[in-house]
Amino acid sequence: MPSQSLNDRIPAYKSAFSSGELQRTYQDLVGVVQNLRTEFSKRYETEFSVAAILHGYIDFTYFYLQNEYLKRKRLKLALVFNHHNVSFELWLLGQTKDVQIQYWNKLRGAKWVNPETMPAYSVFEAPLLAAAPDFDDVAKLTETVCSQFELLLQEILELLEASE
Repeated sequence: MPSQSLNDRIPAYKSAFSSGELQRTYQDLVGVVQNLRTEFSKRYETEFSVAAILHGYIDFTYFYLQNEYLKRKRLKLALVFNHHNVSFELWLLGQTKDVQIQYWNKLRGAKWVNPETMPAYSVFEAPLLAAAPDFDDVAKLTETVCSQFELLLQEILELLEASE
């Protein structure tokens, strides 16, 4: 089935923006990620450099984390809010596409790595929270994200070390 032309899609686009709810929800979600970034900067300041918030069109809001170990390997982590899935994810990224491909090949047996297809932007994209986030309790959400990050980080570092 051919997709509609841009002109045919404009009424739905205008409708989505007309109430202002989409814009408010998006800004509130970006605010949650900003709060997480601030907490990560404080909590992990001796372990990681934490970059500024970045926006991937309307689909992803994220920030990078890097320590000396990852830097030597030309890798970064990204704490990503996936707007499409309304979920938090932890991505392992290569500094270049070649580094990304190298690590995707090295880690193909890992549970987060799709052995058939490499993600467009990362080596792998691991879910950070098992359940749907409670955005109305930001303090609890922050604690949950941080604790899950720490658990997942340990697994990722062990995986990287084992791949040497």
